[in-house]
Amino acid sequence: MWLCLVALVGLYFFLRWYRERQVVSHLQDKFVFITGCDSGFGNLLARQLDLRGLRVLAACLTEEGAQQLRGQTSDRLETVILDVTKTESISAAAQWVKERVGDRGLWGLVNNAGVSVPTAPNEWLTKHDFMKILDVNLLGLLEVTLSLLSLVRKARGRVVNVSSIMGRLSVLGGGYCISKYGVEAFSDSLRRELSYFGVKVAVIEPGYFSTNISSPEKISRATQEAWDQASPEVKEIYGEKFLASFKKSIEKLESLCCNNLYLVTDCMEHALTARHPRTRYSPGWDAKLFYLPMSYMPTVLVDAIISWSSLKPLKAL
Repeated sequence: MWLCLVALVGLYFFLRWYRERQVVSHLQDKFVFITGCDSGFGNLLARQLDLRGLRVLAACLTEEGAQQLRGQTSDRLETVILDVTKTESISAAAQWVKERVGDRGLWGLVNNAGVSVPTAPNEWLTKHDFMKILDVNLLGLLEVTLSLLSLVRKARGRVVNVSSIMGRLSVLGGGYCISKYGVEAFSDSLRRELSYFGVKVAVIEPGYFSTNISSPEKISRATQEAWDQASPEVKEIYGEKFLASFKKSIEKLESLCCNNLYLVTDCMEHALTARHPRTRYSPGWDAKLFYLPMSYMPTVLVDAIISWSSLKPLKAL
């Protein structure tokens, strides 16, 4: 009995391994458009796919980032300046992509551009603080996708949306978790709609990795700004000691982050090049062993765990 069970489990994992190793043909003829290529995952993925021989169209926020990327890659890779918060910039980039891909269409769209600040207790923030993140992480992603969807459908290609494990478990105040939950929902509806046209949609849900998004300096500075704008009542409730402890916990973030960004970009590459990509990828041991299992636990248990490990305001009951 047990031997049969072990054999069946072994067969399942072997078949899964074999299926996921099958690669799409003629990769050298396929165009992939990636947002947020100035640094981090987007920059590394652009270089990685360029080495693989794909036709990479890399969108950068700054000309400096675009120049640096071009200097590290082959002549196949092309760059364009894109601000995902501006409709005119997205429209111009979409037209630029259309001129390059022509009748072949766009094989891959990787929505990678993102920001994480300001992150602080919700009561410290304003609507504008939330919109800073939502404009990039969610609304920008939506508009870029909609502007290029016809080209992806023409190629029967792939859409790869970079979410976060924080799109499965909300442990932070501010717009970041909200935006990533939105990415998850949009990706689910998009995947079902586009399945009728041979288009596959994958979601990347990384844990903590060392990129500009997780920079302790940036997060700490934004937290201080959020505290400075908070009302006297809020400051009295939380207390200066809470702020100091909160900023100290941010400083420890760097030691918790994984430096191997290839764990994430390899997932992105698989989603683009495998004949049978996964629906979701959760790179990082913290994602696999902590955050993902917690996302399936009863809410009351998750609340208790987070409450036990979180900082307490000065006037908490």
